[in-house]
This record gives sequence, C-alpha cells and structure tokens, in this order.
Amino acid sequence: MLETHLLVIDPQNDFMDIPADADPILFEQSNGPRFRSALPVPGALTDMDRLATTIGRIGPRLSRVHVTLDTHRVIDVAHPAFWRDGNGHAPPPFTMISHADVVAGTWAPRNPDWKSRMLDYTAELENAGRFVLMVWPEHCLIGSWGHNIVDGLRDALSRWERDNGVTTEFVTKGINTFTEHYGALLAEVPDPTDPSTQLNRELMSALQQADVIAIAGEASSHCVATTVNQLVDHIGERHWSRIHLLTDCMSPVPATPGSPDFPALADQFLRDMATRGVVLTTSDAFLA
Repeated sequence: MLETHLLVIDPQNDFMDIPADADPILFEQSNGPRFRSALPVPGALTDMDRLATTIGRIGPRLSRVHVTLDTHRVIDVAHPAFWRDGNGHAPPPFTMISHADVVAGTWAPRNPDWKSRMLDYTAELENAGRFVLMVWPEHCLIGSWGHNIVDGLRDALSRWERDNGVTTEFVTKGINTFTEHYGALLAEVPDPTDPSTQLNRELMSALQQADVIAIAGEASSHCVATTVNQLVDHIGERHWSRIHLLTDCMSPVPATPGSPDFPALADQFLRDMATRGVVLTTSDAFLA
C-alpha cells in the first residue's frame, strides 16, 4: 500500500470567508462582532469543506496527516503594532514596507533597538526576491478563535483520528517576532538563534518517506505556494511527481490597492509547478 500523506496549510478561522449570519458563535457586543475572521480568503470556507469531504472519502488510505498552524503574537514584524511612522502612528493593514522605507525612516520599528535588525531583514527579503514586507491585520494570535482550525475540517480530522487510531501531526510556524514565516519548512529569513525559523527537518524527513503527498490549504498565493516551493527545492527533482496539489482546496489572497496581483501570482505558481512535474488535481479526482 502506498504511503500517502496529506499536508494541510493553515486551515484556520482567521483565513476563512465565514459569513456573519452563518457563524454560530458570532454575536454582537457594544463594540461590534466579537468573532470575525481577520484575513478572510475568498473561497477558503468552501475549500475546507471540500477537503473535509475528501478526508472522509479517503481516510483509511491516508498514512499521515500534517497540519500547519500560522501562529503569531500581537507584536510581529508583519503586524501594525510593530511599526510606527514619523508621527507615531501605526501603519494600516496591507501597507507594504520596503527596505528604502526603513532607510528613510518612513516606517520604523517602534523599538529603536530593532532598527538595525529591520534594515538587514528588509534588505535580505528584497535581495532574495521574496515578497516585500507586508503589514497584515493581526491574525492567528496564539489562543484566539482565529488561530483555531475551522470547524468542519477540525471535525473531519477528529473523525479520521478516531476511525484510524492515528494522530494528526501539527506544525506551528510564525512565533518568531522578527521574521515572516509563510512556508511550512522555513521562515522567510531564518534567525540563526531560533531553530523554529530554520529548516524543519522533522517535517521534511516525514514528507520524504511518502509515496504521495497531497497538499491543500490557504492561501495559494502565499503560504501554500511558499511551502510547495520549499518542498520542491529540498525533496529532489525525482520526487516532484509525488506531490499532488488539490487545486480546488486552495484559494489566493485577493489583490488590494497598491499590492501585487496575488491571484495572478497563485495562477503562475500552479503553472510553474505543473511544468516541474508536480501533479495538479482536484479533491474529487484524487485517489478516485
């Protein structure tokens, strides 16, 4: 029997496009809704519903399931509270901060002791051709509702565990304040003093043992794309065809004014992977 692994990227409430009237725990307070997704990805809830159905269909054939959890603090390099402008104001979400902005003082870390580190960080990002630093809404805060796995998928994973006597393997990423961590295997700029930002050898070793690696999750423009690129870089060309992307179980971050066209980047990512021999499939077709 083939060893089949499922890798689910960041299936968390803060990325779900949950309508307010469909969320049973949403309720009004004097300051507005208590629970609302911080960074909803259009299509994400449907993606995860499809994935939950697929797990129910193929559960006995899954050897291992790995689930990544984006995991942040309020003070995070990609959150507003980390940065200030010359007037002491935090940047609004979806502000892009370039190396030139940090050099000019347009944006500076609120702690002056961090400026040198941020000069180096933004330079390394840009020299490597990675995403320019983006300030996101506070999301996936440790212990928050938004950090939790969306209900439908969580229930499917729990049933899979009970039915098969196997535990889901969770991988946290993003706890380091000073570097973004889109990919499951490696932070954008690894911190030499923090092993959690360096290559996740345990996860890499597990995936190398698989005959088939199915990948789903959010978002196809960011954490999924970065994870898959890291995986193909480390697993070896002869194993690329083991990777199956469930394209109807992932969606891109929408474009925002002044930001890159994230849906177009996601489409290009899928084309690039197909060219490299990665299998593009759908939840219905996988192991059908």
